[in-house]
Amino acid sequence: MTEPTSRAGWHGTVALLLASSTGGVGQHVRSLAAGLTAAGASVLVCGPAATEEQFGFTGVGARFQAVEIPASPTPADARAVAALRRALATEPVDVLHAHGLRAGLVAVLARPAVPLVVTWHNAVLAGGLRGSVSRLVERIVARGARVSLGASADLVERATGLGAPDARLAPVAAPTLPPPRRRREAVRAEFGVGRDQPLIVSVGRLHPQKRYDVLVDAAARWRTRTPAPVVVIAGSGPAYLPLAARISAARAPVTLLGHRTDVADLLAGADLALVTSDWEARQLFAQEAMRAGVPLVATAVGGLPALVGDAAVLVPPGDVDAVDDAVRGLLDDPPRRAELGRRGAARTATWPTEADTLAQLTALYAELTLDAAGPTAPDTGTRSTGRR
Repeated sequence: MTEPTSRAGWHGTVALLLASSTGGVGQHVRSLAAGLTAAGASVLVCGPAATEEQFGFTGVGARFQAVEIPASPTPADARAVAALRRALATEPVDVLHAHGLRAGLVAVLARPAVPLVVTWHNAVLAGGLRGSVSRLVERIVARGARVSLGASADLVERATGLGAPDARLAPVAAPTLPPPRRRREAVRAEFGVGRDQPLIVSVGRLHPQKRYDVLVDAAARWRTRTPAPVVVIAGSGPAYLPLAARISAARAPVTLLGHRTDVADLLAGADLALVTSDWEARQLFAQEAMRAGVPLVATAVGGLPALVGDAAVLVPPGDVDAVDDAVRGLLDDPPRRAELGRRGAARTATWPTEADTLAQLTALYAELTLDAAGPTAPDTGTRSTGRR
């Protein structure tokens, strides 16, 4: 390990821990790994082997150790805790930074001898027994982490209310998409979109939280429009089969594309972007759509209103009528779509960048390692950087 020499230039060693991920969390960890290594820090990424296969952390200069953290708490967590302990014993680090509550729980149970940071990426929405277990996990993670970072203000408030000793806002910037590789006409031709037909795009994990059932039900109503819009959803996940069945039963003009790596191309061909989630912090696709100048309809949940301001159309969650009305209104008003696209692109200039996110985190790591370095560190009350 390398001791930091100042808060401005941190060159220590950090372990980034994540659970199963196919989307935003994995992209964020990869972005951090790339930025930290480029800035001279040493990065160890720990997580399921599948995340390394999908996101390629070693390809951006990080080292990788497999720690299999399943999507839900199970007795297998004991094996994940043991694997994390072995990884940290093999490659000592200065800071452990877990991403998401599942990774946060494993990190807390591992009782690291270094400062633990946990980024809260998602809210707990489940009810019943699963919701009760998840809320218990929230409390354990909030109280066990040295610093809790919320991707949106409501997550910071939640962590504070559950007893987090230090909770801070840390907006997650969407990695910049590469330029489109295909022309607009080629993208639209792939989906059989006619010259005057609208193409509506949504991107996200196929999970109940995303409420693609609402999108499908609204899209079924658009089948009678002339011309009928074509709707595509890019993403994979556990809700695939129920959604496919719903699309078929409703005869909705929706195509499930599966996992795609050409989101920039999809946006180049799109007339409208749509987010129907029950909750989001700073949804990556919403950021990508606005950066691309594609008008956005999104639900007024979590951190989305603060993210988009007046540069998108916001609708209540779970409201098929509201989604239907918002989309119809924009499809019938091309000048308004164009204006929203311009305002969206302009608003993105006010958002934190990946470089801003990296600077915030390296300053935090330096703060924590300097505090832990010697007896002159300021009194931190009941918080501890040692084993709990």
